[in-house]
Amino acid sequence: MIGSLSGLVDGIFDGYIILDVGGVGYRVFCSSKTVAKLSGIGQAAKLLIETQVREDHIHLFGFADATEKQAFELITTVQGVGAKVALAILSALSANELQMAIMTGDAKAITRANGVGPKLASRIVAELKGKTGTLGTNETMVILQNGGTSNNISNAAMDEAISALVNLGYGKSEAGMTVASIMRNNPDIKTAELIRLSLKEIGKGAF
Repeated sequence: MIGSLSGLVDGIFDGYIILDVGGVGYRVFCSSKTVAKLSGIGQAAKLLIETQVREDHIHLFGFADATEKQAFELITTVQGVGAKVALAILSALSANELQMAIMTGDAKAITRANGVGPKLASRIVAELKGKTGTLGTNETMVILQNGGTSNNISNAAMDEAISALVNLGYGKSEAGMTVASIMRNNPDIKTAELIRLSLKEIGKGAF
């Protein structure tokens, strides 16, 4: 099976690119986030590849990094979720955002993907709960670490701050990422200050 491809971008289309590898053009399906990381037509590119072989076709799926590939493989373990839906989700959410949405039970965030309704989003969250491993970066690791100590003061502050932001109309995953980002550098911060700084960060459009 093909593990990666390196070549020149020969064309960019809706949902896929043509990658010229030694004069052979490979059609590689990609998320919009991966396409956005490419330098452009005629430029060199290297993609990690997931190959799917079916009776009537062989499809190649390309990823800018190992984390996105891991997220794709994880999403497609959900019953009834195929590659097209997985790429739609990864076009709407980064792997970090996906992990945060699953960890906080924020199914609404996943409905941002084309073709994903509330029922499917809820099923994805339910089936992948506790299975996202290290998809995310420092922010999701803060949630994981604090979530493991239910009587920890910082954990209580995090929960209260996230709850306050959600009550103000922000999504759970957006609130979680913002709060965790601030707590990573301020582990002993008080709840009121955490909420204030979180609102300030969201106002900047940081997440």
